[in-house]
Order: sequence, then structure tokens, then C-alpha cells
Amino acid sequence: MTSAIREAPHHNTLTCYANYRCRRPECVERKNAWARSRDRALRAGTWQPLTDATPVRNHLRTLLNSGLPQQRIADLAGVPRESITDLIHGRANRRGLRHRTTPEFAAKILAVDPAAVSPARVDATGSQRRIQALVAAGWPLLHIGRQMGLNPQRPEQILQQDRVYATTRTVVADGYARIATIRPERRGVPKDKARWSRERARASRWPDPAYWAERMDVIDDPHFEPMYGISRREIIAQDASEIMRLCGLDRAAAAERLGVSKTYIDHAFLDHPEYVVGVVS
Repeated sequence: MTSAIREAPHHNTLTCYANYRCRRPECVERKNAWARSRDRALRAGTWQPLTDATPVRNHLRTLLNSGLPQQRIADLAGVPRESITDLIHGRANRRGLRHRTTPEFAAKILAVDPAAVSPARVDATGSQRRIQALVAAGWPLLHIGRQMGLNPQRPEQILQQDRVYATTRTVVADGYARIATIRPERRGVPKDKARWSRERARASRWPDPAYWAERMDVIDDPHFEPMYGISRREIIAQDASEIMRLCGLDRAAAAERLGVSKTYIDHAFLDHPEYVVGVVS
């Protein structure tokens, strides 16, 4: 019975020699050089034995939970990614988790500050408006996620969040710029799904890309209120309701303040009775 020889993931540390039985001349020399260095340190009394890996593992988990991927952590710490994998998930040779590590490795990992390098969270308004505009153009949410290189479920999640990672905002903005002027049917979206998306946006009064094309300077501004799909009569009903409640005016006085006739306000309230609540006649 024979067993396959596993190839080492890299040949720049002692891992290949110790865990994969690599005997390349350069790897053997690396191991011998390490042994000589250890022997000199032992004789000089400066040898630092392996240290408990638990604090390092806990810190790695904190970094991962903050949103940093393993490769980014490895780059920041200046260590091989495989060393992080070994410490978090166990070694590839199935020897289990590492319980001890070198002081040098521990120092490099512990020096990575999650507060300094974790992705910042920003207001989600701009990302939500771009996604809503694409829906108004006929793009189903699942297709939006795929077009942007996101998890297909991610756009729906963004619509429910107050804040997103800055990197997510950039991905959404770049994706929006690429596909906002493309008809979704040309990218494989079925006509019935495109129609359903447009109807959903219309019912929710989500502005389309044409609306935002003239207002890109405020698309990320949470204080800007899009007056999209709202008739002048509804605006008057809303304004009259607010004036009458705050100032105690009747319809005639509110009409004079707004520069319209009392009859116009009467008809506005008939069309939009939701604004009549709490006002005097």
C-alpha cells in the first residue's frame, strides 16, 4: 500500500521540512541554519523557547471577527497565511491546533491592531439608493449582487442596514456605475422578473437611475429627501398639514401661506387623507 506524497504549501519556512518531510537542499540548509542559530542562542543563554499560542489565537479571532480576511492579516503581520490557518483551524497534517508558537510570530500577530486596520463602517444611504435605483431599472436584487461580485443575498441585506463597510460602499458605487445604464434583459434577466422589480420600486417610490443622474452630488446625503413619484398636490397636502398642526392655522390661512386656494387644499386632502389626521378644518 502506498500513500501520496503531500506537496508543501510553500518553501520559505521550516514548515515544509518539519511537517511535509521536504528535503530540498535549500530547505535542508534552512533547517540546519535554524538549528545552528538555536545552538548559539542556547550557549549564550539568549534562547527564547516557544510560548503559549492561546493569546495569539484569541487575537487572530478578534481580527477575523472585525472583518479582516486571513490573507490581509498575514500581509499586515508579515507572516505566511498558512501559519495563521494552522493556528486557527489546525495543521494540514492533522496534528491538531498549535498550542505553542515562537515569540517572534506572537509579537507580529499581536501587533496588528483591529481598531486601526479593520474596515470602517459608513452610512448606508448611498448604497441603498443605488441598489433601489437598479431595482427601479428592472434589476432583481439577486442579479444585482452577482453583477457587483457580491453574495447574491447581500443587496437585500444592505437595504435593511443603517451602516455598511466602506469597502462595500465602494463595491456598490462601482457596480452601479457599470450597470445603471444597461437594460437588465440584455444581461440575462427574464422579462417577467425585470417587470416585477420595476413594479416593486414603483410601489416603494424608489427613484430610478435617470432621477439620480442629475443628483449624484446628493445621492449619498442622508439629509436629502428625494421628492420622487410625488405629485404637487401631495406636497401641498403634506405642507398644509404641517403648517396647520404647528401654527394652529385653518385651511384658508394655510392656503394663503402656501400661495394656493383653499379649494386646492381641500382637493389635496381628499386625494391624500393621511395628511388630514391631527389638523383643524
